[in-house]
Amino acid sequence: MHKNYKIVVVGLGYVGLSNAVLLAQHNEVIGVDISQDRVDALNARRAPIIDAELSQYLAEKDLNLSASTDLQASLDGAEYVIVATPTNYDEESNFFDTSSVEAVITQVIDSKHNTCIVVKSTIPVGFIEDVRKRLNTDLVIFSPEFLREGRALYDNLYPSRIIVGEKSQRAEVFASLLSQGALKKNVDLLFTGPQEAEAIKLFSNTYLAMRIAFFNELDSFAMTKMLNSREIIEGVSLDPRVGSHYNNPSFGYGGYCLPKDTKQLLASYGETPQELIRATIQSNHTRKISLAASILKSNTHTIGVYKLEMKAGSDNFREAAILSLCELLNLSGSEIIIYEPLIDAPEFMGYAIERDFDDFKIRSDIIITNRYDSQLDTVMHKVFTRDVYGTD
Repeated sequence: MHKNYKIVVVGLGYVGLSNAVLLAQHNEVIGVDISQDRVDALNARRAPIIDAELSQYLAEKDLNLSASTDLQASLDGAEYVIVATPTNYDEESNFFDTSSVEAVITQVIDSKHNTCIVVKSTIPVGFIEDVRKRLNTDLVIFSPEFLREGRALYDNLYPSRIIVGEKSQRAEVFASLLSQGALKKNVDLLFTGPQEAEAIKLFSNTYLAMRIAFFNELDSFAMTKMLNSREIIEGVSLDPRVGSHYNNPSFGYGGYCLPKDTKQLLASYGETPQELIRATIQSNHTRKISLAASILKSNTHTIGVYKLEMKAGSDNFREAAILSLCELLNLSGSEIIIYEPLIDAPEFMGYAIERDFDDFKIRSDIIITNRYDSQLDTVMHKVFTRDVYGTD
């Protein structure tokens, strides 16, 4: 039987929240965040982000979970600290900005609690070894996270695999804690070196981006040749070596992870010869340019944008592919209006928000949407989308 551990989770976004709730089923967990609103929401058993399973577990499960903005006060007696703070890609340095992760690591080390620090944030290959040397510590390990926004807790309850970038007893204990909270049984566990674990995360997401780019280029070919994209995709996907996952055309890959992870992996290659990684990134950009040209052929004045969310059940617009498309369309001088119920403001990124759906339908000469919704059935003749399956 597992003993109960005290675990501090720093950063209450998708990764931090899902890990905190997962682990709080059998352990004492304190979630720490700089946002008082997120802390208050968690203490009130409300999910501060849109995630069905998170909302359900917070409302219905008996969780040993609390939240605070005070990291130092939370550390007393903690045996693991999970770092799940954001690491955005810095276009100038061509590297992840890991300053928030390092700040947490430094605070924990300075506290002299001798707590094992598990980084869950996405980091460059070599980060763990570098930070160990610079901070003269062996307390830091890495465990990559594999989840979807909007289904973060589900993907932790039914993990595809659990990977820890260290071969040690503390790594095995941490993996067992994640496995203990999961509903899926006999989860595959893998213990690797720190750099191998960092590489697994980046290569996993880059492969998904490459797959998205492949089917988008297939769809671009079908558009140009006036072919039925869905029939080609289904024929290709019936090959079990290919499969039918991640094969629905879109306006491009986007979101918080894939754009930055592909760029970081490309930067990590340095002088190592490669073609696919760079081509995947360029393909995503080319896709948006070609779609913008197709949309503008209709000579419309007002372009309506139906929702910005990357996928159903998500409230994240960061790096949304449709926003990149908007930037290209805006260069033509077209008026762009957005219908997005999740935005309670008159404008977003300089584009007008139309909150009345009927007015939105009337004002829009063409309506572009990354994913089709039955709400658009009455104006189907106006809709431009490359969604052939009606799913993410």
